[in-house]
Amino acid sequence: MRANFCGNRGWKSLLKLAKRRLKLRPAVAVMKATVVTTYKEWMAYRSHMAVSLFVGPVFFLTQVFIWRAVYSTRTTLNGLTLEQMLTYYGISAVINYLTYDSADWDLQWLIRTGGFLTFMLRPVTYSYYALSQKIGHRILAVWVELFPIYLIFFFLFRINLIPAAPGWAALSILLSFLLVFLTNYSIGISAFWLTKTDGLRRAFQTMRDLSAGSIIPLTFFPEVMQKILFFLPFQFITYVPTRVFIGSYELAGIKLTIPEVVGLQFGAVLVMFGVYKILWHFGIKRFTGVGA
Repeated sequence: MRANFCGNRGWKSLLKLAKRRLKLRPAVAVMKATVVTTYKEWMAYRSHMAVSLFVGPVFFLTQVFIWRAVYSTRTTLNGLTLEQMLTYYGISAVINYLTYDSADWDLQWLIRTGGFLTFMLRPVTYSYYALSQKIGHRILAVWVELFPIYLIFFFLFRINLIPAAPGWAALSILLSFLLVFLTNYSIGISAFWLTKTDGLRRAFQTMRDLSAGSIIPLTFFPEVMQKILFFLPFQFITYVPTRVFIGSYELAGIKLTIPEVVGLQFGAVLVMFGVYKILWHFGIKRFTGVGA
């Protein structure tokens, strides 16, 4: 009897696993199709993306001139040498190329024009579709934008773009990729209430870039401000993956190991996922409540 009972439980577990796989197959197929379609669509407009091959190096060259002037009277600033400072900006630029996202604009445009209605009739949620689009877009960006920029930074500016711990760096960039998507998508959801979100988007992007360490390293802020930034999710977008790439982390006098800070980054992704789900719950109710 006991052997028969164990055998039945084993078969039930296998059946449940098979059902889950069958449910996942359509979702995976949709993602694959969306990724490939987005890649092909943007392939036709790759010259638009190639503009960054000029903008990126020019912006970085500006940073070189500024920081060389700052370091002309000193060898270190906030514990960073000129070489380390330029390395920070080079790495953060590469990470921003990988994690770039426009989910906020895309969603608010669909809501404003009424195009979002068509996605409510589809078998997958729009967020899943939008994430798949981002993956396809960024895959194309790897060789159109990232690879040439990487070579320019490495050979022209002599920036060390080899991560101290490749595995942890890749994981941290992946988490940053998801976090950027979730934060931008959450801003896009506000269009259910505001319809046009251009002002909110610009204000948020400015605050995010400043709080994420994209403009200046977060260690340059006063200590009180650093303590506030430590508890905000924005540092996990740029500052944390950049520091993981370098191989050390410190903020507000707090030093963490790479596994510890990546663990916190994973927690930030979960928190942001919860925020997105709450906003979506109330936003979609408002959308359907006005006759959609």
